[in-house]
Amino acid sequence: MIQVGDKLKIECYKHNGYLDQTSEEAVVLEIGPDYLIVANDRTKLTEHDGRSHRTNEPAVLFFYKNHWFNVIGQLKNTGLFYYCNIATPYIIDGRTIKYIDYDLDLRVFPDGSFRILDRNEYHYHRKKMHYSKELNTIIEKELSNLIEIKKANQGPFIPNVVERYYQKFIELHQ
Repeated sequence: MIQVGDKLKIECYKHNGYLDQTSEEAVVLEIGPDYLIVANDRTKLTEHDGRSHRTNEPAVLFFYKNHWFNVIGQLKNTGLFYYCNIATPYIIDGRTIKYIDYDLDLRVFPDGSFRILDRNEYHYHRKKMHYSKELNTIIEKELSNLIEIKKANQGPFIPNVVERYYQKFIELHQ
């Protein structure tokens, strides 16, 4: 049973089952019936080709059981950025958060503007890995849902919510 304060790994897969990226550590901050919130700071990321590096800033990550996306609030020196992955709902396998990434990303900037990233990569993988029409419909719908949540400043986009969870992360590490 996972509890607040536990440290988990994160594994990001591609549609074909290929492990794309791992994150060494994420501290559990909150567990809800359909979501999980974790945070890390300068955690080690390992890419599919074996290269690894540390993240540059603290991050608060929001995972969902009923949405096909996850949201990373990045607390950079220049402001709060969000990196949102269109991805399957998360599962917990032992001490690891797992999900399948579907390439499309939403980047949100400190001024509230946003941009959809990696459409070409999505279309390439869609053909190469034979995404079904049903899967494509889900992905497009969830991207639209994510944009609406952002525009309404709900969920992880509520003002100060990322900073509040980051403070909880700091308190757990004292």
